[in-house]
Amino acid sequence: MEEDKLIALKVLGITRSEVQPGAYALLLENADSTPDEARRIPIVVGAAEAQSIAVNLEQVIPSRPLTHDLFVSMFHVYGIELQRVVIYSFKDGVFAAMLHVNNGTVAAEIDARTSDAIAVALRTGAPIFTTPEVMKLTSYEWRRDGNYKPQKPVRLEDLPLDKLERRMQHYVDKEEYEKAAKVQKIIAQKTNPAQSEE
Repeated sequence: MEEDKLIALKVLGITRSEVQPGAYALLLENADSTPDEARRIPIVVGAAEAQSIAVNLEQVIPSRPLTHDLFVSMFHVYGIELQRVVIYSFKDGVFAAMLHVNNGTVAAEIDARTSDAIAVALRTGAPIFTTPEVMKLTSYEWRRDGNYKPQKPVRLEDLPLDKLERRMQHYVDKEEYEKAAKVQKIIAQKTNPAQSEE
């Protein structure tokens, strides 16, 4: 992904997850947001990662270095610069991130859990980005006045096959067989259009 197409993000904070008990939600938003409107991305993280991020956001100095502090110390010792973090994928409900590092001689990309990547980025001051695709898939509109623009509903026919298959499986698991049959019919039309016209 070309850097000029990436969307810069900032970390808003950590809240308790309403979806998963015992987990937390890391809240990001577009860096060019205004006090009145933004696009926000919630990412579910574990308790340990949430604590590590919160400690940094609240500028608390732990008595002993946390795991992410150790990473940053190693970066400094070996002359490694974390240039940026890119949240590049969202698949099956899981975000994936890449650490872009450089030691002055070698540039490398290191795959990482998004919560770990952000915890390290906060400690180094490295910028955090995502792709337009991830932003479109995972963000929601926030407005201070509560007036949200209505979103155009997504038609089942416009979804890619992998999403249709996941949706069909979801309906089967929920025993919503009529909905599953409808999705199955669309899948059949996409995979074998000639036969569906007969």
